[in-house]
Amino acid sequence: MLNLIARILKVLNSETNPGQISLALCFAMLAGFTPICTLHNILVLVLVLILRVNLSAFILALPFFSGIAYILDPLFHKIGFTVLTAGPLLDLWTALYNSTLWRMERFYNTIVMGSLLFSLIIFVPAYMASNRIILRYREHILEYVRKSRIAQIIKGSKIYRIYSSLSGMGDES
Repeated sequence: MLNLIARILKVLNSETNPGQISLALCFAMLAGFTPICTLHNILVLVLVLILRVNLSAFILALPFFSGIAYILDPLFHKIGFTVLTAGPLLDLWTALYNSTLWRMERFYNTIVMGSLLFSLIIFVPAYMASNRIILRYREHILEYVRKSRIAQIIKGSKIYRIYSSLSGMGDES
């Protein structure tokens, strides 16, 4: 658990652009909320590998959002059921189901449809919110911790210098 927290803090404290971390979190949310074996998750993975996204943040956030998905499954089911049984869309869903490609997407499953729609709807607001949170963290909390007396003592210790030289971190002052 401490190792996981250390990795999260390392990502947040890195020089990575906050937008790259936020985008990684949002892609992890999209892939984590929806069942793994779907075509859109392959597309998400390709986008994560092509775009300048913080891969560490994506890998750390994916299990987190997958765990939250189990809690939100009843909500996803309601959303998916509502969309899939909407009268005007029934012909569309039938036509897509008769197509092999769309059947492989498994959109006919209420949880897949609901989680995908939910994720797509909150993607941009989640990106903006996480970006703002990361910026505020870096402006206020990170600077406070770096300037604290305890951090200065730790950074001045011989053990920290040895650790930072071995880990390749260098001095982040």
